Amino acid sequence: MTGGISYPWDSPPEFGVPVQVAEGIEWVRIPLPMKLDHVNCYLLDGPDGVTLIDTGLNTRKTRDIWSNVLGDRQVQKVLITHHHPDHVGLAGWFQTEFGAELLSSRTSWLMTRMLQLDEQPLPVPETLAFWRAAGMDAEIYAERLTERPLNYCDAVWPLPLGYRRVVDGSVLELGSRRWRVRFGAGHAPDHITLWEEGGDLVIGGDQILASISPNLGVYPTEPEADPVGDWIMACEKLLLPAEDRHLVLPGHKLPFTGLPFRLRQLIDNHHSALERLHGALAEPLTAGQCFGVLYGRRIGKGEYGLALVEALGHCLHLMHEGRATREITEDGLWLFRAA
Repeated sequence: MTGGISYPWDSPPEFGVPVQVAEGIEWVRIPLPMKLDHVNCYLLDGPDGVTLIDTGLNTRKTRDIWSNVLGDRQVQKVLITHHHPDHVGLAGWFQTEFGAELLSSRTSWLMTRMLQLDEQPLPVPETLAFWRAAGMDAEIYAERLTERPLNYCDAVWPLPLGYRRVVDGSVLELGSRRWRVRFGAGHAPDHITLWEEGGDLVIGGDQILASISPNLGVYPTEPEADPVGDWIMACEKLLLPAEDRHLVLPGHKLPFTGLPFRLRQLIDNHHSALERLHGALAEPLTAGQCFGVLYGRRIGKGEYGLALVEALGHCLHLMHEGRATREITEDGLWLFRAA
């Protein structure tokens, strides 16, 4: 028990070793080559075959893990909670090689198809200008100038044409259960969460995590976005159906109960961060100069990119709320100041 949160499993399963979390539902932990070293995927067995929730990255290692996990079982459906590579990476592989049907929000499908086409051997001018504006560390910026960025297509199997659209508020029959669809936002647009009808299970993806907060970043593709505001609004909406009895099966870390407490905690934590940031912006700062007040710890190179886009997200949220102003300097820096 941690605060109002309880963990039915005190440790995760080994990579690629399924663990039953409810009748007909298995939790499979898939490795990732980054600091957050795993993603949680779920197998739902039912009379219509196996439904897979999220897939991991498109790597030979991940494909081998799934071959071992599934054995003779055939995946009939793949549902992706959102378009990020660690969740959608092998959806196209299951479609192409095994004939699985893809279930996705329209936004996630379109984002995946679009991002797969945008291959860049080096950062494009728009991205470089965005990094400069956000106040990227000069040493890291110099390194990235000549490095191939991590392209979406490097980690995601191409999606063939055709999918089944999942819409907010609809009911899906997956495995042996019926699930109410509720969309999240902020971490990814039209992020699918699934709430068991007449039961206690919630499949939360990255929208609802127990011990970390999902990244709420702003990117060059939408440099004026407000993911922090979108995410807080989505969490407030999800508070309405949330109950202590719910067992949340998240996209990372451990399954947990105490969902109303956790949603309030996540909302309050970001409001606290925004208050600290507002105080720090008594003097004009770039997003890259706000790490200390937002994170309170040293940010390494491996996590620098995610930290920068989230810091920018918080600065822009204050600007969109009218609590901060933004000045664009002659050399293209965005300087934020409390209003």
